Amino acid sequence: MSKNGSITITLEGSNASASMPLLGGTLGPQVADIRKLYSSLGIFTYDPGYGETASCESKITYIDGDQGILLYRGYPIEQLAEKSDFIEVCYLLMHGELPNKEQLEQYRKAVTNHTMVHEQLRRFYDGFRRDAHPMAIMCGVVGAMAAFYHDNLDINDERQREIAAFRLIAKVPTIAAMAYKYALGQPFVYPRNDLSYAANFLYMLNSVPAEPYEVSPVLARAMDLILILHADHEQNASTSTVRLAGSTGANPFACIAAGIAALWGPAHGGANEAVLKMLGEIGTKDKIPAFIEQVKDKNSGVKLMGFGHRVYKNFDPRAKIMKDTCHEVLAELGIKDEPLLDMAMEMERIALTDEYFISRKLYPNVDFYSGIILKAMGIPTSMFTVIFAVARTVGWVSQWKEMIEDPSQRIGRPRQIYTGADTRDYEALDKRG
Repeated sequence: MSKNGSITITLEGSNASASMPLLGGTLGPQVADIRKLYSSLGIFTYDPGYGETASCESKITYIDGDQGILLYRGYPIEQLAEKSDFIEVCYLLMHGELPNKEQLEQYRKAVTNHTMVHEQLRRFYDGFRRDAHPMAIMCGVVGAMAAFYHDNLDINDERQREIAAFRLIAKVPTIAAMAYKYALGQPFVYPRNDLSYAANFLYMLNSVPAEPYEVSPVLARAMDLILILHADHEQNASTSTVRLAGSTGANPFACIAAGIAALWGPAHGGANEAVLKMLGEIGTKDKIPAFIEQVKDKNSGVKLMGFGHRVYKNFDPRAKIMKDTCHEVLAELGIKDEPLLDMAMEMERIALTDEYFISRKLYPNVDFYSGIILKAMGIPTSMFTVIFAVARTVGWVSQWKEMIEDPSQRIGRPRQIYTGADTRDYEALDKRG
């Protein structure tokens, strides 16, 4: 960070004032350093949701929502989606630079060698109901990894942090696929080290011992893109949760389990699941115009899912990539008469031509297209957020690792505005009205 001048804060009606330095990053707005605000003036700032507050310094991801820009370590997401694969993106997020050929091969082998889980970990699944939500299983099993891999939990040791990172990135797809198979009542499928990361994940989800399963290259590439596009997204709710948990010194498995719990919320990781739910509630394609009219009516309370984005005020750069992939997947699978997918395509057409959507920049976002792709692949909506968690694990791990290695990092401790009762004395029970 660089210092770029200062701002002065003055309390009205007094001579008290304080100068706060302005800090600048590589990109983005300047930031007022208010760490000495309370000691100087005796006041805090109030920012519900931390929408105007930088909680950390990070070199991993940059977003410009107004311009529709998403950078991983400085590289535009469009270039990475076109030219890279998920494992290379994992290396980039963790280490800050793209690998050379030898580094990439070593990294790929390290991840591949950790894909299997401890056999005793399989028994955890028997403790869950068959109809348990897979995110509940993910929270429990990922958190329990600390009990099985406690030999490398010294977070102050760089090598042990790296081993924990490899274990999480490699094993979370296996754990996710096992959660899916458990719900279906099918045998767990062991990973195949001869397949790519995305292809292996699809293999574990879809393969059965009774017959061979060949992974479609088109579907494997689509899954790889979904993983790349969801790998990290700056200081969102789940990433902030991972950092907050990590600031206490908690082990990385506990921190990632906390991130999974935060991601589970429908306002965060459940957005693409909400798209399919919305389409299901509309019912049929001919009812879409009436639904759109309800959306336009501010008093109807009807919400439009999968369009627009809290961060991207122009367009979601990930959605452009997913749109083309979505149509490739539908063509590969030969899907033409699936009602929900037909409705989704009609919603897309309206959003791109209706002035109401265009003027408000309510373009389809990445959740809209990824939900359609996963639905077309035959993956149930309950697994959508799980796949999001598989993708985001590398981002969480990279953010956790960066936080641990930051000497200025302190335990998270937000302040509050207390609006409860003033100081009062205890009153005996028989004297209370």
